[in-house]
Amino acid sequence: MNASVRTSGDESEGTPAGPAGGDGIDISRRRLLGTVGAAGATGLVIGAAGGIGIAAVVEDPDPAGSPALTTVGSTEVMFHGKHQAGITTPLQSRGHLVAFDLAPGAGRKEAAALLRRWSATAKALMAGRPATTGTDTGIALDAGPSSLTVTFGFGRTFFDRTGLTARRPAQLDPLPAFSSDVLDPKRSEGDLWVQIGADDALVAFHALRTLQKDAGDAARVRWQMNGFNRSAGATARPMTARNLMGQIDGTGNPRPTDPDFDRRIFVPQGASGAQEWMAGGSYAVFRRIRMLLDDWEKLPLDKQEKVIGRRKSDGAPLTGGTETTEPDLHKIGPDGRVVIPDNAHARISAPEQNGGAAMLRRPFSFHDGIAADGTPDAGLLFICWQADPLRGFVPVQRKLDRGDALSPFLRHEASGLFAVPGGPAEGEYVGQRLLEG
Repeated sequence: MNASVRTSGDESEGTPAGPAGGDGIDISRRRLLGTVGAAGATGLVIGAAGGIGIAAVVEDPDPAGSPALTTVGSTEVMFHGKHQAGITTPLQSRGHLVAFDLAPGAGRKEAAALLRRWSATAKALMAGRPATTGTDTGIALDAGPSSLTVTFGFGRTFFDRTGLTARRPAQLDPLPAFSSDVLDPKRSEGDLWVQIGADDALVAFHALRTLQKDAGDAARVRWQMNGFNRSAGATARPMTARNLMGQIDGTGNPRPTDPDFDRRIFVPQGASGAQEWMAGGSYAVFRRIRMLLDDWEKLPLDKQEKVIGRRKSDGAPLTGGTETTEPDLHKIGPDGRVVIPDNAHARISAPEQNGGAAMLRRPFSFHDGIAADGTPDAGLLFICWQADPLRGFVPVQRKLDRGDALSPFLRHEASGLFAVPGGPAEGEYVGQRLLEG
């Protein structure tokens, strides 16, 4: 039996876990024998475009006798595909972001060798196997794939370091300055960017540590940040994640089922010029956004909801309905004013208010302890994806910058813009079409 069933992906928080199977088949990270509910030795496979397939596993039981995995542990995201994993993959419970700079003297040759190593490691770890590069630490020997994704991108300076400036897309031009920026250059940008996500914190850290060791003498860590979301399987059904302000965050995201999704999020196939190697890829904007939670939590609930333009309880617009109901931006209340205030975040960021500009938000929350002034160093590792940041992130952020009621409660502390090429075909490494084209 080798058939599989494909269903559409979900941009919501995660995949609910079923009970562990009881057919006596053991599972190890090396052999990927998993259980899905009562289905026995069956593993979930998530394609790089977000689809989920159920594939039968026909291997013999692992003689080592490792314990069986639940749905959460056995879910595998495919490394190869039209797009890199980690873009439309449902949000994972744990995330790591890390930027590297090429070492002095390292150029195109060293970068290509590094991307080969990283791709080999990512492919193995995402399949639940140990790394083949000799750098595996054994941290996750008894864990499954746990929806691990590893996504690679190139910063603007990468093209200078590798002599590829002629192939640098205009979409990597520096982002403009915004009034809420207090950016730390040491925690911003970078030659290379890696996004790691998994539904098991140990699996995510294992990938981070292994990739760092894989870098060897070719690249050095510039900055690294850790994030989290609600645990996969914690709710009976996938739900849109909440941020640390308690607000449902991501309701207005475009979905893969939208007819214009690919046009908005991915660089089209057949792209020409400097964009050719980016076909099937996307541009990631990263922002470390600290939330001034002490100030925010002093606001009464009704004022918080007017700042956002949505109910805190269920994410529905203040004009009524459910979370997915389109806000009625023209509705007038009994006081003669628009129900959703003119400076509400939901109004200002709405695509119809920004010439149709859209981006796929896929963030992680962060908490890095208590600052010296006694306030929580916490907020959002904001990541958004789009085919062109000059038409996606930039116009929306400019408008938010001019009058968003939420801005006084946010501080943008780090930033980055990265070109994330399409997914590698079988036998390719990530970025091969750029580095060897």
